Order: sequence, then structure tokens, then C-alpha cells
Amino acid sequence: MSDTSNLTPGTGVNSADASERADVIVVGAGPGGSTMAAYLADAGLDVLLLEKTRFPREKVCGDGLTPRAVKELDLLGIPTPESEGWIRNKGLRLVGRGMRLQVDWPEASGFPTYGLVRTRQDFDDILARHAVSKGARLLQGVNVTEPLREGSQVVGVRAKLLGEDGRATGDTATYRAPLVVAADGNSSRLALAVGREKREDRPMGVAVRGYYTSPRTHDDYLESWLELPGRDEHGREVLLPGYGWIFGVGDGTSNVGIGILNTSKAFGRTDYREVLKRWVAQMPAEWTFTDETLVGDLRGAALPMGFNRTPHYADGLMLVGDSGGMVNPFNGEGIAYAMEAARLGSEVVASAFTRGRHDDAARERVLETYPKVMKDALGGYFTLGRHFATIIGNPQLMKLAVTYGLPREDLMKLVVRVMANLADPKGTSTTDRLYSALTRITPSA
Repeated sequence: MSDTSNLTPGTGVNSADASERADVIVVGAGPGGSTMAAYLADAGLDVLLLEKTRFPREKVCGDGLTPRAVKELDLLGIPTPESEGWIRNKGLRLVGRGMRLQVDWPEASGFPTYGLVRTRQDFDDILARHAVSKGARLLQGVNVTEPLREGSQVVGVRAKLLGEDGRATGDTATYRAPLVVAADGNSSRLALAVGREKREDRPMGVAVRGYYTSPRTHDDYLESWLELPGRDEHGREVLLPGYGWIFGVGDGTSNVGIGILNTSKAFGRTDYREVLKRWVAQMPAEWTFTDETLVGDLRGAALPMGFNRTPHYADGLMLVGDSGGMVNPFNGEGIAYAMEAARLGSEVVASAFTRGRHDDAARERVLETYPKVMKDALGGYFTLGRHFATIIGNPQLMKLAVTYGLPREDLMKLVVRVMANLADPKGTSTTDRLYSALTRITPSA
């Protein structure tokens, strides 16, 4: 994707101290940011989508998409034919205590019956292109450094411009808009600048992954290993709270990684790259997950879970995706929830601009409904996930869950459906009714 093909003539964005205006500024062109930009541009708003790096670019991720994420792609209008590199899967294969169980994705109302695999290098580029096709103005090589404020209200951002090599050119830019959407990831410089710190009462995860050349590059199932070897504070062998994954990418490699929660006492004192290496070392040699077949480096990233940064809107700044801690505590999935938040948020924003195009107070009243919209959509479910994360932080409980849960296929089908959030709140099945009852009685996150 060209760095300048989307720039409107005369903006001066490549000159020192450039300035530009829009209805909405979206910072970060990951899944949440690009989805938000696409929906808002399609609604007729002038949207600036600012991205620090240049496409295509890599991100730490498992590259696996559950049916919940596939639904968001369908709603956004992104075609996913296998002929264009989208790898379909039928469900989840669970491995633990010497057992292997394949669970197909459920036939749940409103969700497709398949998942997908697509590398983030391709995936994010596709979503950003889609946003541009809808009319969003994508500016790459824009490193947003701080919010621009008038009193407490965020009215834009300041940025340093980066060259093709990713280094600062010495040029700066100011972008102004009545609304700024922070889709700038876990560390969210914008959220921190306005005092929205991470909440310590929310779980946090760490993911580490690598790509390995392997004959397992083609697989009809996402594979999840429920036993990760670790050590407690006394050096004893324990199971870590999390899971390992093997996702066939279809290009000759497999994405192999681990996700671990901070609910273990070993969190922060563990070398997670070494955990990954020890884990793959016990796998069959014919899978070829070795240092010699590792493509590139092992890379890690934080997983902010359960709405760990709030409020999701205040004073002109809206949070979407990792910036607002919108990662599922049950399974570490973030893409589906970033896209869902963007879709729901875009409806709020479009309504706000319709009602308050020339009335700042009216626009603000509508925008202030976004936190409740997110709580209603995901708050109860994320709270259940927080409790789950706390429970599996106990190594003994984790061992018991794997030992006695995995042999029970009906139970594991229920677990997979809940963990992937594929229950239908309006459904009539036992799973759907149980899910609805639990989320109703659970306080919102």
C-alpha cells in the first residue's frame, strides 16, 4: 500500500508543522481502528486514519479467527474466499493429559460454522485497504505523540512524521477533530496522557509466538494444548494458567505460540520464550518445530483483558480494542472484540454527528452513551471471564480441570462454546439458557 496514494492534494502532511482537520481521527490502523474508520467513512463522515508503521506490517498474534471474528468480517463486507488465502477451519482440537478431542464450531444462531486463519501482516493490510475504499484517509508513518486539548476536551492529536525507514524525519503534524478514537493498542499513549491508567483488578495476559516451517501447515482445526510446563516460586513443576496453540497458516509454516495469564504466582518471573521452547521440544520430531525451522524471531505482546482501562469514552476520546482492554479473558481473543467495539462505537458516533453536527453539547450527550453500550454488549461476559482467569491461576485446579474435564465430550463442547462466546443470548438450547442466566446475574465489567 503506497504511503501517499491516499493523501489529498494540498494537505501538506509531509511538511514541517502540518495541520489537517477531519470529523473523526482514528489513531491506529489495526482491526479496531480500520473497522471503525470503514464504518464511519461509509456513514459519510470525514475520517483520518493514522498509522505509525507502514503496510504490510507484522503483529504478534495467533492469526486464528473464531466464528465470532468471522461474523464481524461478514458484517464489514470483507470477502474471505479460500482462493485468496483465507484458511478455513472446522473447530478446535484440545490436547491435554495424553488425550486429544476435536470439537466442531457450534451451529449457533448468527455465527458461521467455521473459523479462519490469516496472518496479521495480510489481515491488517486488508482491513486498512477496505477503510480506504469506503473513503477514509489513511496516513502512514504518523507517530502520534500526544492528544491536543482545549481544557479537558481532546480536540485532536500531535504527531511526528516518520520516513520509509521508520525513523523520524524531523517534521511534525497537528490533526484536529471533534472526536479522537484511540485504537493505539495496549500501551495507548493517548489514554495514558488523559489519565486513563490500567486497572489492577483486571487480568492481563502475555502471548509469545513464532512461525515454524512444518508439515502441519495445513490443518482443518485450530489446536489448543491445555498443559504448559512451568515452575512455581519454589522451583517445582506446575501447570501455567494458559494454553499453547498450533495454527496451520497454509503457506508452509505453522503459527505456534503460548498465552499465559497473570493470575499465576509465577507471572512476571517466567521466561515465556523459554516456556515456548520447552513446550515445542516435547512435540514429535516430524512436526519440525525447532530453532532451525523458526522463521524470524519469537515475539511477545501483552494481552489487556476484561475492560482493563476505562472509561471507554470521555471528553472527546473514545477507546477501541486493546486500548480499552477488550480482550476475552477466557481465550485471549482480541480481534473479534476490537471489531465488534468498532462496529458498535461507529453506530454511536454516526448518531452523535447526525444529532449534534452543529451542537457540541448534543453530540457529547450521545457519545457519552458508548461506555454503557459496551457494558451491555460484553460487560457480564467479561466479568465471568475474570472469575475464570482467577480460578485457573491455581495450578492444582488447572490440573483437575484438564484431567477430569477433557474426557467429557459434552462438557467440552459447552466449554468451547462459552469460551469462544458463541452462545446465542436469545437461543433456547441448554447452553444458550445457561449463558443468558449467568450473564444476567453477573455484574458488568
